[in-house]
Amino acid sequence: MPYTYLYPRPALTVDCVVFGLDDEDLKVILIQRDLPPFSGQWALPGGFVRLEETLDAAARRELQEETGLEDVFLEQFYAFGNLDRDPRERVVSVAYYGLVNLRNYRVQATTDARDAAWFPVQQLPNLPFDHNQIVAMAHDRLRTKVRYEPIGFELLPKKFTLTQLQTLYEKVLGQRLDKRNFRKKILKMHLLIELDELEQNVPHRAARLYQFDQQKYHHLKQSGFNFEL
Repeated sequence: MPYTYLYPRPALTVDCVVFGLDDEDLKVILIQRDLPPFSGQWALPGGFVRLEETLDAAARRELQEETGLEDVFLEQFYAFGNLDRDPRERVVSVAYYGLVNLRNYRVQATTDARDAAWFPVQQLPNLPFDHNQIVAMAHDRLRTKVRYEPIGFELLPKKFTLTQLQTLYEKVLGQRLDKRNFRKKILKMHLLIELDELEQNVPHRAARLYQFDQQKYHHLKQSGFNFEL
């Protein structure tokens, strides 16, 4: 039986900060809103949580409906509840950050989004609600977490070069890394599988390709191994 509460309650939404990496920048996917408030403005994909779904399910549904992205790495990281964050009513939003190899996904706006596109993290437009704050906090969380968990591999193709791997960390952390020290540290972990393959169709000398050994990482983690860069 439905229960009638004596006091009004806030509405609940989810917002998704999905990062992707190309040859130039670390990027975030935004959608162009089709409904008020802020119709026509670029914003994070997200929406209201339905009564019959979990937060995780709501985040994945909204992401798929508004961008076409499915089966991506998503992790909840913070709740935003400033009193004036939404002009419609009292709304609390639970935020997620996600990671994808953007070359593997074709974004396509649907439902209440006019368009969906990738934007460089450092060149975002002025976003509605508190979405600029949400992106900034998600970026901070990503910068911290890539140092002690190998989540950064989600941004890479399945087969990658050591240069691509180093570029990933430089883009996420926003700093240059010493090539020799980086390679020495990452190879010493023995978490990369060296393949008998080289890059194809590149204008420079083809580099060796590698894969991340997910099974070995989980096995080592159970034994107390700490991933740290």
